[in-house]
Amino acid sequence: MEKAAGCPAVGGSYPQKNAEILSSQYGINLFLAGLLLTFAWAVHAVGISKSHLLSYLITLMLIQLLWMLWYLCRSCMQRRLIRDKDTHAGARWLKCGITLFAVITLILDSFKIGYYIDFSNCLSPTEGIFPVTHAVHTILQVYFLWCHAKDVIQSFKTLERFGVIHSVFTNLLLWTNGVLTESKHQLNEHKERLITLGFGNITIVLDDHAPQCNCTTTTLCSIFSQGIYYLYPFNIEYHILASTMLYVLWKNIGRKVEHHQQNKTPFKFHGITVGMISGLIVLTSTIAIVVVYLIQIGGSKIKSELALTMFYLHAIFVLALMCTAGTVALLIYRREDRSLDNSKNPARKLDAELLVGTAAGSWLLSWGSILAIICAQGHPKYTWYNLPYSVLVIIEKYIQNLFIIESIHREQEKANDDIKTLRIVTISRGSNLSLAPLHKEIYNGRATCDSGDVPCLLKGSICGRENDGAGVAKEETSQDNSLVMHSASDFSFYSRNSVTNNKRRILKNIAAFLFLCNLSLWIPPAFGCRPEYDNGLEEIVFGFEPWIIVVNLAMPFSIFYRMHSAASLFEVNCKT
Repeated sequence: MEKAAGCPAVGGSYPQKNAEILSSQYGINLFLAGLLLTFAWAVHAVGISKSHLLSYLITLMLIQLLWMLWYLCRSCMQRRLIRDKDTHAGARWLKCGITLFAVITLILDSFKIGYYIDFSNCLSPTEGIFPVTHAVHTILQVYFLWCHAKDVIQSFKTLERFGVIHSVFTNLLLWTNGVLTESKHQLNEHKERLITLGFGNITIVLDDHAPQCNCTTTTLCSIFSQGIYYLYPFNIEYHILASTMLYVLWKNIGRKVEHHQQNKTPFKFHGITVGMISGLIVLTSTIAIVVVYLIQIGGSKIKSELALTMFYLHAIFVLALMCTAGTVALLIYRREDRSLDNSKNPARKLDAELLVGTAAGSWLLSWGSILAIICAQGHPKYTWYNLPYSVLVIIEKYIQNLFIIESIHREQEKANDDIKTLRIVTISRGSNLSLAPLHKEIYNGRATCDSGDVPCLLKGSICGRENDGAGVAKEETSQDNSLVMHSASDFSFYSRNSVTNNKRRILKNIAAFLFLCNLSLWIPPAFGCRPEYDNGLEEIVFGFEPWIIVVNLAMPFSIFYRMHSAASLFEVNCKT
C-alpha cells in the first residue's frame, strides 16, 4: 500500500526540465540527420539520391500527422474541460498570415503533382508521394495551429513535448529543403548572368537536377517548372512561421499561466494615413524596380550595370528613410516615462531573439561586401553604390531592432482615446440615474463612488449629479462652483492627453511605414533580385565557391528577417 501510494508522488516529482532536455536533444538529432542527408543530396554524394531525402521527410510528416490526429481526438473528448491559454501566443493576424502562405503552398504542391505526372516515366515515385503527403500535412497543421496554438498543455506532458518538438524540427527540415531547392535554382541563373558582366574567368558549371526524359506536354511542363520557383518563397515563410508557433507551444508545456485579461488590440487604419501612403509608394516602386531588374539583368553588360545601379540607389533611399523613421520613434520613447513589461512571455522572448539572430545573416553579407570594396583592385562604377547600401543595411536593422524590441516590451497605457468619450455624461435634471457603475467602468474599479464625484463634462456640457426635487437650488449653486474647478482640471488633462495622442499617432504612422517597407525589402531577395550574387566583386575577392556558400547560408535568414519584422511591426502598430 505504501509503495502504491508513493508512486504518484514519484511521477509527480519527475523533473519536467529533464523531459524538456530529452525532447530537445531528440529534435536536434532528428534535424541534424535530415540536414546531413540534404547536404549529401546537394553535393551529389555517392549512393544518396533525392528519393532518400524525400522518403525521410515523408516519414517525419506521417509521424507528425499521427501525433496531431491523436492530440485533436483527445482534445475533442475533453472539450468540456477548462484549459489554460497563453493569450500572447497565436495572434489572429499571425494565423491569418500562415493561412495565406499555406494556401499558396497548396498551389505549389499541385504544381509539383502536375510536374511529376508529366515526367512520371523517369521520376521516382517518392516525388509524387511527397507533394500529396505535404498537402495533407499542410491542411491538418494549419487547422491544428488555428485551434490549439494558444494551448498550455498540462497532461501527458512528456509525450507532448516529444510530439511538439518533432513537429518543430519537421517544419525546419521542410524549410531547409525549400531553401536549398530555391537556392540551387537561383545559383544556376546567377552563373549565367556573370558572363554578361564580364566575369568570364569564373568556371560556369550548372548544377542541374532536371529529369533525364522528355515531357509529355511541353507547355504544361514549362508552366509547372517555372511556377514552382516563384511559389517557393511563400512555402519557405510558411514552414518557418509554423515552426516558430509550434516552438512557443512547446515552451508553454507545463507552464503556470498568470490569469489576467489581455487588452484586445485591433488594427485600425484611422490615424495612419501618412504612414500607409508613404509605405505603399515604397512598395509600388520596389515592385517596379524588381520587375525592371529581372528583365535587364543578364541581358548585356550595360543593362546589367544599369539594373544594379538602379537597385542600389532605390535601396539606399528607402533604407535612409527607415533609419530616420526608427530614430524619430526611439527619440519619442526616450521622452516618455513608461515602465517595461518584464513578465515571462515565451512568444515575446522568441520574437526578440529571432530579430537579432536572423539580422546576423544580412550583417554578415554587408560586412563581406564592405571588405570586398576595400580590398578589391578594380572597382566598376556600380560597385561603389554597394558601400553606402551595405552600411545602411547594418544601421537600419540595428535601429529597427531596438524600436521593435522596446515596443513589444512596453506596457500598454491603461487609458486610451475611448476614455474621453466615456467621460462625456449628460444627465437630465430630476432623473434617478446612478453613475456609480459607469464611474467604476471608467477607472477600472479604483474610483471612490462614495465621494459623490462623477466624470466631468467636456466642452461646455453640464456636470450632472443625482438629485431630487427638494435640492434643486442648492445643486445649481454647487454645479456653478464645480464647473470652475473642473474646467481647470479638464484643460490640464486634455492638454496632456493631446500631446500623448500626437505621440501615439506619430508612432503608429512610423510602425505602418516600416511595416510596408519591410514587406517591400522582402520582395527583391525572395523573388531573385539579389545583387550579392550579381555584382561579381565579392566573388573576385573571396573566390566564387566561398562567397556563394556564405550567400546561400546567410540569405535565408535575411529574407526571414524582413517577414518577421513586418509581423512584429504589425503587432507594434496594434499595441501603440
